[in-house]
Amino acid sequence: MARKGYDFATPVRRVLIALLALMLLAMFLFWLIDSPRAERMRTAFVDRFVPGFDWALVPVTRAAQMVGSLQSYARLYDQNQELRRELQKMQAWKEAAVQLEQENAKLLAQNNVRLDPALTAISGVVMTDSGTAFRQSVLLNVGTRDGIVDGWATMDGLGLVGRISGVGQATSRVMLLTDPSSRIPVTIQPSGQHALLTGDNTALPFLDFIERPDDVRPGDRVVSSGDGGVFPPGLLVGQVALGTDGRLRVRLAADYGRLEFLRVLRSHEAERLTDQGALIPPTREGFIGPLPAAPLPGTAPAPAAGQ
Repeated sequence: MARKGYDFATPVRRVLIALLALMLLAMFLFWLIDSPRAERMRTAFVDRFVPGFDWALVPVTRAAQMVGSLQSYARLYDQNQELRRELQKMQAWKEAAVQLEQENAKLLAQNNVRLDPALTAISGVVMTDSGTAFRQSVLLNVGTRDGIVDGWATMDGLGLVGRISGVGQATSRVMLLTDPSSRIPVTIQPSGQHALLTGDNTALPFLDFIERPDDVRPGDRVVSSGDGGVFPPGLLVGQVALGTDGRLRVRLAADYGRLEFLRVLRSHEAERLTDQGALIPPTREGFIGPLPAAPLPGTAPAPAAGQ
């Protein structure tokens, strides 16, 4: 029976690994020696062998440059996306600035308009939020003792919040625009379309009964129209937004997440004109032309034409 040959590879491999470990340990210890002679020997070793390994460092250097280039391209891409988002925001601000410029021009042209002195406000603190699945309302710490009247409009620092719906001696309830029972007439600017803002228990009430929906665009300004005497005209409500269901909705300007103080706008019913004859005096039948001026006290009336 033939005898198997002895395997010399394993002992030799173990010896070489042990010698390599001892050599590396010796080099490590030698590198830690704090001696001028050892420092000179380390310097000579580096000067002798390190420059010869430049060819081995070329792939590493190339790979590092490629990684740096990729990181630079990634940063440029992120900056480009950020600039695109800022450009979109600037376009929205530009549209808002144009609308404000138009409104400012109208106000400057009407600077002689007499404002209603009765449209003042009284501030109240929001005591609690009583919103449920079927009702959206809050309580204020002002009531009949403060002159609050049912139906008055309430606003926060930005836009319309709702109207007074129930008044007590020291408290009053505000029905929010998001309440399913809330329906107010609004005007969409700059197209001037009239619509009805209807709450549906969501943060974005929808617009209904729009005259010409094709003239309405997301981002248009929505203000109260004053129709029906529900709210004073011109109160900021929000901006038009396109809902996920495809309906035109309103992103409310009021911060419903931080309703701490509300302003109740004092208003009064408009004077009703019942006697139309008192506005335009009747003319003589067959008379064409401007009405004669009223005679001054103590003077005889002017003779009529043809007399």
